[in-house]
Order: sequence, then C-alpha cells, then structure tokens
Amino acid sequence: MFILELTYTAPLERVDALLPAHIAWLERHYAAGTFLASGRKVPRDGGVILAVAPDRSAVEAIAATDPFVPAGVADYRITEFLATTVAPVLAAHRESLPS
Repeated sequence: MFILELTYTAPLERVDALLPAHIAWLERHYAAGTFLASGRKVPRDGGVILAVAPDRSAVEAIAATDPFVPAGVADYRITEFLATTVAPVLAAHRESLPS
C-alpha cells in the first residue's frame, strides 16, 4: 500500500485552476481500484492519497500523470508500507510480512 503526499509548489490560484482536471484524474484511479481515499491536507498546502498498486514504479507512473505535476504546481512524496492490520472494509488489501 502507498501513501502519496502532495505538496503544492505554486499559489492556490494556479492549483484551483487545475482542480477539475485533477479531480477527473482521481476519479479514473478510483474507478480502476487504485485509489482508496484522498483529500486535502489541513492547512491546505497539498493533499494525501491512499493507494494500492503492484509496486512502487506503478505508483510513481500514476503520480506523474496527475495534471498538477506537468503544470508544476505540486510535488509528490511516496511512502510504501505493509498494511498488515486493516479495518474490515480494507480486508482485501491486507498484506503479510515477508518471510
């Protein structure tokens, strides 16, 4: 499982101009089953996405297609973790520790 942390690198006016395209991008990845949760950080200096993918390179490739990235309004920090304990709603995404 992955935590994608976005940090805005441009004024909110530039971020807001790209928000419809960013939301459409999020919706595509929710429909594909890759994104599990997302939202703005408080204070509003970026956002967070909880994602599942086969490996880190797949998540990096997805993050690179966020309209925020080529426009230069956000940077991504990606953290991989093993979700060994999950709420029942996330049971399908429970992971085991490597042997």
